[in-house]
Amino acid sequence: MPSIEADSPTSAESVSEYRVLASTTILADIVQNVAGNRVKVQSLIAAGVDPHSFQPAPQDLARISEADLLIFNGAGYESFQRILVENSGSRGQVVEAAAGLSSGSEAVDPHFWLDPNNVFVYVENIREGLTHLDPDGAAEFKSNADAYIAELTALDAWITDQVNQIPAEKRLLVTNHEAFGYFAERYGFTVVGTVIESFSTDASPSAQQLATLIDQIEASRAPAIFLDAGDNPALAEQIAEETGIRVVTDLHLESLTDDAPAATYLDMMEHNVTLIVDALK
Repeated sequence: MPSIEADSPTSAESVSEYRVLASTTILADIVQNVAGNRVKVQSLIAAGVDPHSFQPAPQDLARISEADLLIFNGAGYESFQRILVENSGSRGQVVEAAAGLSSGSEAVDPHFWLDPNNVFVYVENIREGLTHLDPDGAAEFKSNADAYIAELTALDAWITDQVNQIPAEKRLLVTNHEAFGYFAERYGFTVVGTVIESFSTDASPSAQQLATLIDQIEASRAPAIFLDAGDNPALAEQIAEETGIRVVTDLHLESLTDDAPAATYLDMMEHNVTLIVDALK
């Protein structure tokens, strides 16, 4: 699978000079799989940085202004998107990977990628954007997109098999913030509650919200709280002390890692599912 920062494509002649910039490492990996060796893709936000708390620097404006194609998740995920693009003076094409997806509720959860089936839509939107940018690469982008969708299909089947190890009544998720809605819907989990009642990690819970969550955990007998590796575990640990459940802290939901365990989107999903299944089965 192509690397986000692949510096040595297999065929120098096939590499275009276009600059493609994705907002997050997760998106950059998905885009690179569609672009293959024809286009080098970079991520605006570095690995390990929570996009919810990302603070753009002057050099980020420069990178955006120089990009020929900008790919954002959309659905309100990148709160900085509009003003950053406007301030950069960018004339690059903008693609929202999640365009066409709907959360089915008034408040849109932007974490579509946590259901691999939603990434099919990402891939198609990205393929169209790349083809518009580089029409000569259309056939290559189509072939790469088809191959990656096959990998996503296999991932979905693997997740289903893994989750089937968990009795239906134990498929209970308590998380740091509201991110697992699509994952839960796809694979038959119930989201018992969240430490932060928001789609962003930047919000803060009230004492009443925490008390309600403790009641929900005790009533459901959920065995664990699942946190992203970048989350502050203090509140989760406080809740765990009061309820006797465990805290699982090494999920990767918002960003890839430079190396294992989440060097690619596929690796990230496999890692997260393994942790969840091991904690609940």
